[in-house]
Amino acid sequence: MSSQQDVIYGLMNELEDALDRGLPLLSNLAIVRKDTVLNILDKLYAALPDEVKEARALLRRRDEFQYEAQQRAEKTIAEAQIEADRLLSESDLLRAVQREAEKIKEQVINDCEDIKRKALEEANALRNQAIDEALRVKDGASVYAEQILASLEQNVNRLHEVIKDNQIQLERKRSEEEGQYSGNYANQQPEFARDFKM
Repeated sequence: MSSQQDVIYGLMNELEDALDRGLPLLSNLAIVRKDTVLNILDKLYAALPDEVKEARALLRRRDEFQYEAQQRAEKTIAEAQIEADRLLSESDLLRAVQREAEKIKEQVINDCEDIKRKALEEANALRNQAIDEALRVKDGASVYAEQILASLEQNVNRLHEVIKDNQIQLERKRSEEEGQYSGNYANQQPEFARDFKM
């Protein structure tokens, strides 16, 4: 988790650098390259905890397991029916074979129902486990994301204050330089006037 935090904080630093390199417009606006910001956001999404990906994989495995159980049940029924038909066609004791086939068929159906019931129970257990895990991961990811966003907001606010302070200093320096320039020009004006007397 620490390495993931390092990656995320590194990406946040990249975002701050992108804001620093942006072209300032007003006191609280700047032009930033869209592709740079989108690239950083893509990296942030990729750096999310692996628990989210594992929860999704667990849900997929549950669906696959349920599908395979259904396929096994249907295959067993089909094979039992084929075997019953073969026995009926080959046996001299047709009635006895028919009775035996019916018993086998009922037993297979019961076995298949048991397999299906157990598969559904296991699938439901896996689903509940996956839901619980996903909820836990979601809660943890939400808290983690809120912490990251709060930290990002603080960094952006500090950056905004730094930019505003620099703008105020630049404005103050510009005013001082304009005052000095006006004073020097006023002092030199009589000297220029003497040079151009008629």
